[in-house]
Amino acid sequence: MATPIHVIGGGLAGTEAAWQIARRGIPVVLDEMRPMRHTPAHQTDRLAELVCSNSLKSESADTAPWLLKEELRRLDSLLLQAAQRARVPGGQALTVDRILFAEEVTQAIESEPLIRLRRAEVREIDPDRITIIATGPLTSDALAAEIGRLTGCDRLFFYDAISPIVDAETVDMSIAFRASRYGKSIDGTGDYMNCPFDKPQYEAFVDALLGAQAVSAHIPEDDACYFEACLPLEELVRRGRETLRFGPMKPVGLVDPRTGRRPWAVVQLRQENLRSQSYNLVGFQNHLRFAEQARVLRMVPGLEHAEFLRFGQVHRNTYINAPALLDPALRLRGHPLVFFAGQISGVEGYVESIATGLMAGLHAAAVAIGEEPQAFPRATALGSLCHYITGADARDYQPANITFDLLPPLDEPTRRRLGHDKKARHAEVCRRALEALEEFRGAHV
Repeated sequence: MATPIHVIGGGLAGTEAAWQIARRGIPVVLDEMRPMRHTPAHQTDRLAELVCSNSLKSESADTAPWLLKEELRRLDSLLLQAAQRARVPGGQALTVDRILFAEEVTQAIESEPLIRLRRAEVREIDPDRITIIATGPLTSDALAAEIGRLTGCDRLFFYDAISPIVDAETVDMSIAFRASRYGKSIDGTGDYMNCPFDKPQYEAFVDALLGAQAVSAHIPEDDACYFEACLPLEELVRRGRETLRFGPMKPVGLVDPRTGRRPWAVVQLRQENLRSQSYNLVGFQNHLRFAEQARVLRMVPGLEHAEFLRFGQVHRNTYINAPALLDPALRLRGHPLVFFAGQISGVEGYVESIATGLMAGLHAAAVAIGEEPQAFPRATALGSLCHYITGADARDYQPANITFDLLPPLDEPTRRRLGHDKKARHAEVCRRALEALEEFRGAHV
């Protein structure tokens, strides 16, 4: 049997990478340190456990998140298949039951004879064997130090947060109402619970947030560099009293059926599982003491008697300076048998992590059979994401989600033909990307 490829980390990127390698007939050793060693955010020993949200973003056709998922589907992504089987209502988003999703992925990995799953913490990296490092944002200190030694670079890190989860049965539905923005939902009934505020309620809530006690910081003041797309609630409100009304509490596209008017502000609750037993507070990640969270969040109309199944937390995220270290195949320039994937490679988001895992798996498999890895076409979402993380300015690098501005612009004749119709332009970018993917797949995958 061929020498196995070593994949470190059993999260989204690591499991996708291992699966893609095994699908090509190459053995894999997949190391996951849980439950031998826990992280501050994970709660189980399941593979591919989601910790921040249960949404894999928009399923609306011709959007950038949809395009990335569509490309992954066409490449037989294990995790996109698991997401479809674990799907729960979530408006226009691909939202999953976290437990079912993790169970689907874990079962698939454990059932694959070419994948050997080891439960152990990896502390050393052998640069002379094919290895994919996909340990995610909560890489252990020992392995992070080893990565620093291997790359010759100090670690980079930022802090982000996870949202509270509430028991659905304790939400007061005489106050909250079901609706999706602008009436968009999977079944037409409204996929979110919405807790409406009038202006005095909102002002009182802001006052309470501004006066709430945060967790005693083990984070030096100068080091608290939050990712802009996942800012803690108390950090947002410090930027201005109206910030929340134009951010996670924006009421646009929602009408309270009891008043026939748009609320002054609103908190949206998104379903966590198939049995509708729990909902997370969308955009309500925070770093407050648990008792303070309970006090402040019970000021939300409809949550006065809420029971919280999980409170928000902040945890450290670790990632490398990918543009300075990785080539377009996601491998270390100084050690071409060592690949990186997932958030540690410098992407942000669940689907983006899956995408880099898939690409790293394909590239590592190519090296294992003596071939040169082929970068995905720049016209695709996959290729553009990889192009960003390996080609951005290394002096001011920050992780990225997939957006249309990462993809190449349309040529000038096409832009003139489509005029200012943004939807038509996005549709053309998606058509071009999928055409390029199909051509690439036929030649290299």
